[in-house]
Amino acid sequence: MQALYASQGSESDDIRVNEKFLLQSLNSMYDLYIAQLSLLLELQKKAEDHLEKSQKKHLATKDEKNPNLKFVNNEVLQLLKNNEALDDVLDNQKVNLWYLDFEYVDILFKALLESDLYKEYMSTKTSTFHEDKLFVIDIFTEIIAPNDKLYDFFEDKRLTWLDDLPVVNTTILKLLKKVKPKSTGKLFTPELFKDLEDRDFGVELLKKTILNQALFMEAIFNKTKNWDADRITLIDRVLMQMAICEFNKFPSIPVKVTINEYLEIAKEYSTPKSSNFINGILDKIVKEYKAEDKLNKIGRGLL
Repeated sequence: MQALYASQGSESDDIRVNEKFLLQSLNSMYDLYIAQLSLLLELQKKAEDHLEKSQKKHLATKDEKNPNLKFVNNEVLQLLKNNEALDDVLDNQKVNLWYLDFEYVDILFKALLESDLYKEYMSTKTSTFHEDKLFVIDIFTEIIAPNDKLYDFFEDKRLTWLDDLPVVNTTILKLLKKVKPKSTGKLFTPELFKDLEDRDFGVELLKKTILNQALFMEAIFNKTKNWDADRITLIDRVLMQMAICEFNKFPSIPVKVTINEYLEIAKEYSTPKSSNFINGILDKIVKEYKAEDKLNKIGRGLL
C-alpha cells in the first residue's frame, strides 16, 4: 500500500524502483524489530553500569555497596544476553543504533527506575523464571512500547517504521510469552518471511497492481459514476486497486478474505467513512464478476 501510494506521485514508470522501495521497507521492519528487542538488553546493560558506578562512589551507602542484583540477573534478560543468534545479528549491524542515540536508553532507564512496576519487582531479591518473564513483558508493555519520545524518534529515523511498530511490538510480546528457561537458538531471531512464496506475494501484488492500474480504475469508476473522481481519496483508490488485483490475479485467495483485509486497512489509514464506501464498491464489482463468470478463483469456498 505504501509503495503504491508513493508511486502515484512519482514520475518514474520503472516498476523496479517501486519493488526496491517495497523490499527495503520490509527489510527495514526487521531492523525495527531488532532495535525494539535490543532495548531490553540495553536497559540491562545500563543497570549493570549504574550499579558498578554506585559501588565505586566515595561515599557509597550500604545498599549501594551491596545492591539488589535481581534485575541485572533476570533470567529472561540473561537468555537474551547469551543468545548467540541474536548476538550475531547485533554484531553484523552496520550501526549500533542505541550507541549513537544512547539518550533514549537513558530516558527509558529513568522511567523504569521511577515506575511502581520496578519498585515492586525489586522489593525482594529472588524470583522464579515465570516472575522474571512477566516482569520483562511488563517492561516492554508499560515502559518501552508506549514511550512518546521513542515514538518520535522512530518517526524521524525511518519513513515506514511508525506503520510497522504495532506489528513489531505484537511480535515481540508473542515471542516473550513463549520464552522458556532453556530457550536457545533462533527464538529471538525469527525469519522475516516464512518462505520465498511469502516474500514473493508482496512483490507480485505490487507489480500486478501497477501493470493493471488503468483496468482496475475503470472498474472502480464504472461503479462510482455518480461520484466526482476527485472526491475518492488516493488511499481508497490504492486499496480498491489492490483488492481488485487479488480478485483477478490471485486465484487462491478467497474473496471474503480480500475484502475483510482491505476494510481493516481502510479503518486504520483512511477516512471514517472509507471502509463502508470501499465495501460497497467492491461488493458491486464482485457481483458483476460472478454474473459474467470473470471471478478468477480456484477451489471450494473461495467465492
